[in-house]
Amino acid sequence: MEREDGVARNERLTGTTALLLILLLAVEGVTILFIRPLLSMHVFVGMLLIPRVALKLGTTGYRMVRYYGRSPAYMRRGPPPLFLRALAPIVVAATVGVFASGVALLVPGPRRGHGLVLGAHKASFIVWFGATALHVLAHLRRLPRLVLGPGIRTRVALVGGTFVIGAALAGGTLSLAGPWHHWVDRDDAAAAHFSVFR
Repeated sequence: MEREDGVARNERLTGTTALLLILLLAVEGVTILFIRPLLSMHVFVGMLLIPRVALKLGTTGYRMVRYYGRSPAYMRRGPPPLFLRALAPIVVAATVGVFASGVALLVPGPRRGHGLVLGAHKASFIVWFGATALHVLAHLRRLPRLVLGPGIRTRVALVGGTFVIGAALAGGTLSLAGPWHHWVDRDDAAAAHFSVFR
């Protein structure tokens, strides 16, 4: 049987992961504003985020499965507000869309027909940004309490592990940004096509 402290640990791990995600996503946001000179950083931070995003999806998914699986401890904690439950599938689908399309662009590099995947990357980002902004604003006030709660060393170790994995992934794939630099630097039309805001 699930105990109350297990529910709280899951909640605190989710909050700690979320706080660090917000910080890294802010860096990624800056790279979008200046994509041409910061393309390599955009790629590096994007790949660095993947394990951390997976951890966040895992902790929130676990809570959902335990709640809808009628775990007494999760039932007593109760569900998130209805608005956030309705928003969750959009956040998850857009998150998967942004990262999957980003990897799908990065691995083969610029090639014939990549415009469709680039369009999907931009569109999923726009949906993701709106839905995730609402999600973050709804939880922002609770984050300090969750992050500073008991068991912080264990959480830092888990989140730190995702950082190590992410850094290895990002370092190992950074060279794949090279062909995109050449494509963007070819002319202004290519750079404009690459920008999410055009």
